[in-house]
Amino acid sequence: MLAVVVASTAACGNGAASGGPDPEEKTIRIAYQAFPSGDLIVKNQGLLEKALPDYRITWTKFDSGASINTAFVAKSLDIAAIGSSPVARGLSAPLNIPYQVAFVLDVAGDNEALVARNGSGVTDVASLRGKKVATPFASTAHYSLLAALDKAGVKESELTVVDLEPQDILAAWTRGDLDAAYSWLPSLDELKKTGKVLVTSRELAAGGKPTLDLGVVSTDFATAHPEAVDAWRKVEAQALDIIATDPAAASKAVGAELNLSPDEALNQLKQGVFLKPADVSSPEWLGTEGNVGKLADNLVSAAEFLKSQQKIDAVPTLDQVKQSIYVKGLPGVLG
Repeated sequence: MLAVVVASTAACGNGAASGGPDPEEKTIRIAYQAFPSGDLIVKNQGLLEKALPDYRITWTKFDSGASINTAFVAKSLDIAAIGSSPVARGLSAPLNIPYQVAFVLDVAGDNEALVARNGSGVTDVASLRGKKVATPFASTAHYSLLAALDKAGVKESELTVVDLEPQDILAAWTRGDLDAAYSWLPSLDELKKTGKVLVTSRELAAGGKPTLDLGVVSTDFATAHPEAVDAWRKVEAQALDIIATDPAAASKAVGAELNLSPDEALNQLKQGVFLKPADVSSPEWLGTEGNVGKLADNLVSAAEFLKSQQKIDAVPTLDQVKQSIYVKGLPGVLG
């Protein structure tokens, strides 16, 4: 574990230093992931830098929520874009990471899916028995894969599940080493060119297993720099408005970050579910001060499922999770 933490800390790069935030030093260390979201618009357009000119802001790319959790354990991050499943893991034993959910970036729709490779002989989830399937472990895709198997009555032990990051999945897929994969955009679009979609995260959400991409902030940072957290939430809300009202600008920014054309980026953005800023603080999601929303129940449910799959040691209580939802200033701060 120590070696992993040290490696992750070294990988933070871009000037991100290890150790907890210094209340006297105005720096923000942000982890982002390469999936279509408002977070990429904030990064590309420099919205946070414009809102907080007195802060030194560093953006570091991570490939999955598992590596982001490791970086939080090493105290080398302040803010991150991360999936709800790794957040449920992070809030549970043995990690018990002191961070709080402060924003909902998107709700997984058709932008995450389980795809079977053409020629693999896989026609549905049940026929994955005896096959090799890849997904990034401890990610929302991994959670959704387990949910899809559970729904189909297939035990994880009945197939080979391998831990690969999205780009490594593409390489293994091209070599013919995989029968199926559960991944997300933009790599998902490449898989679909030579494969068949078996189930999407949108379908699993309708069946009671929703997944989301969330914005989390370390508790130490939120305590020391609440005004910076407010500014970050405001620009993330601004990015949601841009997605809704100016798709050309949104697709241009996201495309630049993902090395896609604006048309390709727009198509990928359409596959996700993006909330309106006012909905982020609704009872369905974060909620408000004194009335934490149903997102807390969602995270407890995810933790319970992960415990049933023997992926975590213990499930946090609902009250514990509610304390990890950052609702200070809501809904007003997003107005």
